[in-house]
Amino acid sequence: MHQSHALVAIVTLLSLLVYVWMILRIPGARRRTGIDAPAMTGDPELERHIRVQANTVEWLVIYLPALWLFAIYWNDLFAAAMGVVWIVGRIIYALGYAADPKKRELGFIIQALATAILVFGALGRAIWVYAVIGA
Repeated sequence: MHQSHALVAIVTLLSLLVYVWMILRIPGARRRTGIDAPAMTGDPELERHIRVQANTVEWLVIYLPALWLFAIYWNDLFAAAMGVVWIVGRIIYALGYAADPKKRELGFIIQALATAILVFGALGRAIWVYAVIGA
């Protein structure tokens, strides 16, 4: 039976909304610190919010293709579940890092493990499919 991938589509869009939430936190940090754009440094609070946003976009380019490839090669429901774990990890990371950089580790580990499952699961299955079916 063909999967619709609607769950992964929903999780993809939720992931992007979490990223938008991170972006929208930066202007608040700018107002509180009095640092106007385009400056990116000058206060640790602003720098932490910018780093959360930058780190998240760095991970999105790994996570999103892996999420979709896992859904295609394995299962939409499990891929979506790993996507929800990734989202929760990123939120924990963002809130922890914004409060104190030493509090970012748990969220980072959660999202990194979810991403690793998606990447290596999709890669393993793609290799298997290629080996069995061929080009």
